[in-house]
Amino acid sequence: MRKTPALRPLTSEEAQHLKASLRSPIGFTVRRTQILLASANGCTRTQIAAVIGCVGTTVTRVIADFHARGVTSVHEERRQSRPRPVSRLRIEEREPGITAALERLVSAEVAGDPMGGTTWVRSSLRKLSDALGRQGYRVDHCTVRKLLRGMGYTLKRNKKRRGGSQHPDRDEQFRYIAMRRDAFDAAGRPIISVDTKKKELIGDFRNHGRTWCREPDEVNEHDFTSTAECRAIPFGIYDVGRNRGHVRVGISNDTPEFAVTAIAEWWEAEGRAAYRGATHVLVLADCGGTNGHRHRAWKLNLQEKLCNGLGLTVTVCHYPPGCSKWNPIEQSLQRT
Repeated sequence: MRKTPALRPLTSEEAQHLKASLRSPIGFTVRRTQILLASANGCTRTQIAAVIGCVGTTVTRVIADFHARGVTSVHEERRQSRPRPVSRLRIEEREPGITAALERLVSAEVAGDPMGGTTWVRSSLRKLSDALGRQGYRVDHCTVRKLLRGMGYTLKRNKKRRGGSQHPDRDEQFRYIAMRRDAFDAAGRPIISVDTKKKELIGDFRNHGRTWCREPDEVNEHDFTSTAECRAIPFGIYDVGRNRGHVRVGISNDTPEFAVTAIAEWWEAEGRAAYRGATHVLVLADCGGTNGHRHRAWKLNLQEKLCNGLGLTVTVCHYPPGCSKWNPIEQSLQRT
Protein backbone atom coordinates (compact mmCIF):
# COMPACT_ATOMS: atom_id res chain seq x y z
CA MET A 1 0.00 0.00 0.00
CA ARG A 2 1.29 3.43 -0.92
CA LYS A 3 2.10 5.49 2.18
CA THR A 4 0.89 9.09 2.39
CA PRO A 5 3.92 11.44 2.50
CA ALA A 6 4.24 13.51 5.69
CA LEU A 7 4.53 17.28 5.43
CA ARG A 8 8.09 18.45 6.02
CA PRO A 9 8.69 21.05 8.73
CA LEU A 10 7.72 24.55 7.66
CA THR A 11 10.08 27.47 7.77
CA SER A 12 8.98 30.64 9.49
CA GLU A 13 8.53 32.40 6.14
CA GLU A 14 6.43 29.52 4.77
CA ALA A 15 4.24 29.46 7.88
CA GLN A 16 3.61 33.22 7.66
CA HIS A 17 2.83 32.97 3.94
CA LEU A 18 0.34 30.16 4.49
CA LYS A 19 -1.42 32.03 7.30
CA ALA A 20 -1.70 35.09 5.05
CA SER A 21 -3.13 32.88 2.29
CA LEU A 22 -6.11 31.98 4.51
CA ARG A 23 -7.43 35.50 3.82
CA SER A 24 -7.33 34.98 0.04
CA PRO A 25 -10.64 35.54 -1.84
CA ILE A 26 -9.85 32.49 -3.99
CA GLY A 27 -11.43 29.34 -2.61
CA PHE A 28 -8.87 27.10 -4.31
CA THR A 29 -5.99 28.82 -2.44
CA VAL A 30 -7.78 28.78 0.92
CA ARG A 31 -8.60 25.08 0.64
CA ARG A 32 -5.01 24.07 -0.18
CA THR A 33 -3.69 26.27 2.64
CA GLN A 34 -6.04 24.64 5.16
CA ILE A 35 -4.84 21.18 4.13
CA LEU A 36 -1.17 22.14 4.55
CA LEU A 37 -1.66 23.83 7.93
CA ALA A 38 -3.71 20.89 9.24
CA SER A 39 -1.00 18.47 8.14
CA ALA A 40 1.65 20.64 9.80
CA ASN A 41 -0.34 20.42 13.06
CA GLY A 42 -0.11 16.59 12.96
CA CYS A 43 -3.54 15.67 11.52
CA THR A 44 -3.77 12.51 9.45
CA ARG A 45 -4.98 12.33 5.89
CA THR A 46 -8.30 10.79 6.96
CA GLN A 47 -8.91 13.51 9.55
CA ILE A 48 -8.07 16.29 7.09
CA ALA A 49 -10.32 14.82 4.40
CA ALA A 50 -13.23 14.56 6.84
CA VAL A 51 -12.88 18.15 8.09
CA ILE A 52 -12.16 19.81 4.74
CA GLY A 53 -14.77 17.74 2.85
CA CYS A 54 -12.54 16.14 0.20
CA VAL A 55 -11.09 12.74 -0.65
CA GLY A 56 -7.81 11.42 0.68
CA THR A 57 -6.09 11.55 -2.70
CA THR A 58 -6.62 15.31 -2.78
CA VAL A 59 -4.73 15.67 0.53
CA THR A 60 -1.88 13.54 -0.81
CA ARG A 61 -1.68 15.53 -4.04
CA VAL A 62 -1.59 18.92 -2.21
CA ILE A 63 1.25 17.78 0.05
CA ALA A 64 3.21 16.36 -2.89
CA ASP A 65 2.81 19.60 -4.85
CA PHE A 66 4.02 21.61 -1.86
CA HIS A 67 7.16 19.48 -1.57
CA ALA A 68 7.83 19.96 -5.28
CA ARG A 69 7.08 23.66 -5.76
CA GLY A 70 6.80 25.18 -2.33
CA VAL A 71 4.26 27.90 -1.46
CA THR A 72 3.74 28.70 -5.13
CA SER A 73 1.69 25.51 -5.46
CA VAL A 74 -0.98 27.07 -3.22
CA HIS A 75 -1.70 29.79 -5.75
CA GLU A 76 -1.79 27.63 -8.91
CA GLU A 77 -5.00 27.59 -10.91
CA ARG A 78 -7.09 24.43 -10.90
CA ARG A 79 -6.02 22.12 -13.68
CA GLN A 80 -8.52 20.44 -15.96
CA SER A 81 -8.88 16.80 -14.87
CA ARG A 82 -10.82 15.86 -17.97
CA PRO A 83 -10.27 16.83 -21.59
CA ARG A 84 -12.87 19.10 -23.07
CA PRO A 85 -15.46 17.16 -25.05
CA VAL A 86 -15.11 17.32 -28.78
CA SER A 87 -18.28 18.55 -30.48
CA ARG A 88 -19.98 15.86 -32.56
CA LEU A 89 -20.44 16.41 -36.24
CA ARG A 90 -23.94 16.70 -37.62
CA ILE A 91 -25.31 13.79 -39.58
CA GLU A 92 -25.21 15.88 -42.77
CA GLU A 93 -21.45 16.36 -42.26
CA ARG A 94 -20.71 12.76 -41.28
CA GLU A 95 -22.85 11.30 -44.06
CA PRO A 96 -22.71 13.66 -47.07
CA GLY A 97 -25.67 13.29 -49.38
CA ILE A 98 -28.01 11.65 -46.87
CA THR A 99 -30.58 14.44 -47.12
CA ALA A 100 -30.80 14.12 -50.89
CA ALA A 101 -31.05 10.32 -50.60
CA LEU A 102 -33.88 10.60 -48.09
CA GLU A 103 -35.65 13.12 -50.29
CA ARG A 104 -35.52 10.69 -53.20
CA LEU A 105 -36.99 7.90 -51.05
CA VAL A 106 -39.99 9.90 -49.87
CA SER A 107 -40.67 11.89 -53.03
CA ALA A 108 -42.87 9.15 -54.49
CA GLU A 109 -45.12 8.83 -51.44
CA VAL A 110 -45.57 12.36 -50.14
CA ALA A 111 -49.01 13.55 -49.06
CA GLY A 112 -49.89 17.06 -47.99
CA ASP A 113 -52.44 19.61 -46.91
CA PRO A 114 -52.91 22.24 -49.64
CA MET A 115 -54.49 24.65 -47.15
CA GLY A 116 -52.12 24.27 -44.21
CA GLY A 117 -48.93 23.69 -46.19
CA THR A 118 -47.80 20.68 -44.12
CA THR A 119 -46.53 17.47 -45.73
CA TRP A 120 -46.02 13.90 -44.49
CA VAL A 121 -44.83 10.51 -45.74
CA ARG A 122 -46.47 7.11 -45.54
CA SER A 123 -43.41 4.91 -44.86
CA SER A 124 -42.36 4.25 -41.28
CA LEU A 125 -39.10 5.62 -39.88
CA ARG A 126 -37.54 2.17 -39.58
CA LYS A 127 -38.33 1.31 -43.19
CA LEU A 128 -36.69 4.54 -44.31
CA SER A 129 -33.62 3.90 -42.13
CA ASP A 130 -33.32 0.37 -43.56
CA ALA A 131 -33.57 1.74 -47.09
CA LEU A 132 -30.84 4.29 -46.35
CA GLY A 133 -28.72 1.52 -44.84
CA ARG A 134 -28.92 -0.44 -48.08
CA GLN A 135 -27.54 2.63 -49.83
CA GLY A 136 -24.53 2.73 -47.49
CA TYR A 137 -25.67 5.34 -44.96
CA ARG A 138 -25.32 4.52 -41.26
CA VAL A 139 -28.40 6.06 -39.65
CA ASP A 140 -31.10 4.95 -37.21
CA HIS A 141 -34.81 5.77 -37.14
CA CYS A 142 -34.39 8.57 -34.58
CA THR A 143 -32.03 10.42 -36.90
CA VAL A 144 -34.44 9.89 -39.79
CA ARG A 145 -37.15 11.60 -37.71
CA LYS A 146 -34.90 14.62 -37.16
CA LEU A 147 -34.04 14.80 -40.84
CA LEU A 148 -37.70 14.62 -41.90
CA ARG A 149 -38.67 17.37 -39.46
CA GLY A 150 -35.84 19.50 -40.78
CA MET A 151 -37.17 18.94 -44.29
CA GLY A 152 -40.66 20.11 -43.30
CA TYR A 153 -42.41 16.75 -42.85
CA THR A 154 -44.69 16.02 -39.88
CA LEU A 155 -46.45 12.97 -38.45
CA LYS A 156 -50.12 13.03 -39.46
CA ARG A 157 -53.15 10.78 -39.43
CA ASN A 158 -56.15 10.63 -41.74
CA LYS A 159 -58.67 13.41 -41.31
CA LYS A 160 -62.28 13.34 -42.44
CA ARG A 161 -62.90 16.32 -44.68
CA ARG A 162 -64.52 15.14 -47.88
CA GLY A 163 -68.27 15.38 -47.61
CA GLY A 164 -69.01 13.80 -50.97
CA SER A 165 -71.22 15.21 -53.65
CA GLN A 166 -73.99 17.58 -52.55
CA HIS A 167 -77.41 17.70 -54.09
CA PRO A 168 -78.37 21.10 -55.51
CA ASP A 169 -81.57 21.07 -53.41
CA ARG A 170 -79.71 20.33 -50.16
CA ASP A 171 -80.17 23.78 -48.64
CA GLU A 172 -83.77 23.91 -49.78
CA GLN A 173 -84.41 20.66 -47.87
CA PHE A 174 -82.97 22.18 -44.70
CA ARG A 175 -85.13 25.27 -45.10
CA TYR A 176 -88.21 23.10 -45.60
CA ILE A 177 -87.43 21.10 -42.42
CA ALA A 178 -86.95 24.33 -40.46
CA MET A 179 -90.27 25.67 -41.78
CA ARG A 180 -92.13 22.50 -40.79
CA ARG A 181 -90.56 22.52 -37.32
CA ASP A 182 -91.54 26.14 -36.74
CA ALA A 183 -95.12 25.41 -37.83
CA PHE A 184 -95.50 22.37 -35.55
CA ASP A 185 -93.81 24.14 -32.65
CA ALA A 186 -96.11 27.18 -32.98
CA ALA A 187 -99.17 24.92 -32.98
CA GLY A 188 -97.96 22.93 -29.96
CA ARG A 189 -97.80 19.68 -31.92
CA PRO A 190 -95.28 16.92 -31.13
CA ILE A 191 -91.94 16.84 -32.95
CA ILE A 192 -89.86 13.69 -32.56
CA SER A 193 -86.43 12.76 -33.89
CA VAL A 194 -85.72 9.06 -34.41
CA ASP A 195 -82.65 6.95 -35.16
CA THR A 196 -81.25 3.46 -34.61
CA LYS A 197 -77.96 3.49 -32.77
CA LYS A 198 -75.04 1.09 -32.38
CA LYS A 199 -76.07 -2.54 -31.99
CA GLU A 200 -74.52 -4.58 -29.19
CA LEU A 201 -73.99 -8.31 -28.77
CA ILE A 202 -75.47 -9.68 -25.54
CA GLY A 203 -73.34 -12.30 -23.81
CA ASP A 204 -70.01 -12.79 -22.07
CA PHE A 205 -68.14 -10.18 -24.07
CA ARG A 206 -65.53 -7.66 -23.03
CA ASN A 207 -66.61 -4.10 -22.25
CA HIS A 208 -64.34 -1.17 -21.57
CA GLY A 209 -64.15 0.14 -18.04
CA ARG A 210 -63.23 -1.21 -14.60
CA THR A 211 -65.06 -2.00 -11.39
CA TRP A 212 -64.02 -2.80 -7.83
CA CYS A 213 -63.95 -6.56 -7.28
CA ARG A 214 -61.69 -9.29 -5.94
CA GLU A 215 -61.49 -11.26 -9.18
CA PRO A 216 -62.25 -10.04 -12.73
CA ASP A 217 -65.07 -11.65 -14.69
CA GLU A 218 -63.92 -13.99 -17.42
CA VAL A 219 -65.31 -13.20 -20.87
CA ASN A 220 -64.98 -14.61 -24.37
CA GLU A 221 -61.70 -14.06 -26.16
CA HIS A 222 -63.43 -13.12 -29.43
CA ASP A 223 -66.68 -11.26 -30.09
CA PHE A 224 -68.21 -13.78 -32.45
CA THR A 225 -71.88 -13.39 -33.30
CA SER A 226 -72.40 -17.16 -33.01
CA THR A 227 -71.54 -17.10 -29.29
CA ALA A 228 -73.96 -14.25 -28.46
CA GLU A 229 -77.29 -14.82 -26.77
CA CYS A 230 -78.85 -12.12 -28.95
CA ARG A 231 -78.17 -8.73 -30.48
CA ALA A 232 -79.54 -5.63 -28.75
CA ILE A 233 -80.93 -3.02 -31.17
CA PRO A 234 -81.57 0.36 -29.47
CA PHE A 235 -84.04 2.60 -31.29
CA GLY A 236 -84.10 6.12 -29.87
CA ILE A 237 -86.96 8.63 -29.92
CA TYR A 238 -86.21 12.20 -28.89
CA ASP A 239 -89.10 14.52 -28.04
CA VAL A 240 -87.78 17.88 -29.24
CA GLY A 241 -90.42 20.03 -27.54
CA ARG A 242 -90.16 18.38 -24.14
CA ASN A 243 -86.43 17.55 -24.35
CA ARG A 244 -87.06 13.97 -23.29
CA GLY A 245 -85.81 10.70 -24.70
CA HIS A 246 -87.34 7.27 -25.10
CA VAL A 247 -85.42 4.12 -26.07
CA ARG A 248 -86.84 0.78 -27.14
CA VAL A 249 -84.37 -2.12 -27.31
CA GLY A 250 -85.19 -4.95 -29.69
CA ILE A 251 -83.56 -8.36 -29.88
CA SER A 252 -84.68 -9.54 -33.32
CA ASN A 253 -83.82 -7.46 -36.40
CA ASP A 254 -83.52 -3.78 -37.25
CA THR A 255 -86.55 -3.49 -39.54
CA PRO A 256 -88.97 -0.70 -40.48
CA GLU A 257 -91.69 -2.57 -38.61
CA PHE A 258 -89.61 -2.48 -35.43
CA ALA A 259 -88.97 1.27 -35.84
CA VAL A 260 -92.65 2.11 -36.30
CA THR A 261 -93.62 -0.16 -33.39
CA ALA A 262 -91.20 1.79 -31.18
CA ILE A 263 -92.83 5.09 -32.20
CA ALA A 264 -96.30 3.68 -31.51
CA GLU A 265 -95.14 2.49 -28.10
CA TRP A 266 -93.79 5.96 -27.29
CA TRP A 267 -97.10 7.54 -28.26
CA GLU A 268 -99.06 5.17 -26.04
CA ALA A 269 -96.63 5.54 -23.11
CA GLU A 270 -95.85 9.28 -23.17
CA GLY A 271 -96.97 11.12 -26.29
CA ARG A 272 -100.75 10.83 -25.90
CA ALA A 273 -100.69 12.15 -22.32
CA ALA A 274 -98.12 14.90 -23.05
CA TYR A 275 -99.93 16.22 -26.13
CA ARG A 276 -103.62 15.86 -25.32
CA GLY A 277 -105.83 16.26 -28.34
CA ALA A 278 -102.93 16.25 -30.81
CA THR A 279 -103.59 14.53 -34.10
CA HIS A 280 -100.48 15.52 -36.06
CA VAL A 281 -96.90 14.30 -35.46
CA LEU A 282 -93.70 15.46 -37.17
CA VAL A 283 -91.00 12.78 -37.49
CA LEU A 284 -87.39 13.83 -38.24
CA ALA A 285 -85.20 11.01 -39.54
CA ASP A 286 -82.08 10.23 -41.53
CA CYS A 287 -82.42 9.43 -45.19
CA GLY A 288 -80.95 5.93 -44.77
CA GLY A 289 -81.40 2.94 -42.49
CA THR A 290 -84.67 1.30 -41.49
CA ASN A 291 -86.43 4.66 -41.47
CA GLY A 292 -85.00 5.75 -44.81
CA HIS A 293 -87.04 7.43 -47.51
CA ARG A 294 -86.67 4.50 -49.93
CA HIS A 295 -88.17 1.80 -47.68
CA ARG A 296 -91.73 1.05 -48.66
CA ALA A 297 -92.13 -1.06 -45.52
CA TRP A 298 -91.42 2.07 -43.46
CA LYS A 299 -94.18 4.01 -45.19
CA LEU A 300 -96.58 1.06 -45.04
CA ASN A 301 -96.12 0.54 -41.29
CA LEU A 302 -96.52 4.26 -40.64
CA GLN A 303 -99.85 4.14 -42.45
CA GLU A 304 -101.10 0.99 -40.77
CA LYS A 305 -99.87 1.42 -37.18
CA LEU A 306 -99.84 5.19 -36.67
CA CYS A 307 -102.35 6.62 -39.11
CA ASN A 308 -104.95 3.82 -39.23
CA GLY A 309 -104.24 2.32 -35.81
CA LEU A 310 -103.86 5.47 -33.69
CA GLY A 311 -105.64 8.03 -35.85
CA LEU A 312 -102.59 10.26 -36.31
CA THR A 313 -101.51 12.36 -39.27
CA VAL A 314 -97.80 11.76 -39.66
CA THR A 315 -95.41 14.11 -41.46
CA VAL A 316 -91.93 12.70 -42.11
CA CYS A 317 -88.93 14.89 -42.96
CA HIS A 318 -85.67 13.22 -44.02
CA TYR A 319 -82.32 14.96 -43.75
CA PRO A 320 -80.10 14.97 -46.87
CA PRO A 321 -77.40 12.28 -47.28
CA GLY A 322 -74.40 12.78 -45.01
CA CYS A 323 -76.28 15.19 -42.73
CA SER A 324 -77.24 12.88 -39.87
CA LYS A 325 -75.24 15.06 -37.47
CA TRP A 326 -77.96 17.72 -37.81
CA ASN A 327 -80.62 15.31 -36.64
CA PRO A 328 -81.64 16.57 -33.16
CA ILE A 329 -81.35 13.10 -31.62
CA GLU A 330 -77.63 13.07 -32.46
CA GLN A 331 -77.07 16.30 -30.52
CA SER A 332 -79.17 15.55 -27.44
CA LEU A 333 -80.21 11.99 -26.68
CA GLN A 334 -77.03 10.27 -27.86
CA ARG A 335 -74.74 12.41 -25.68
CA THR A 336 -76.17 10.96 -22.46
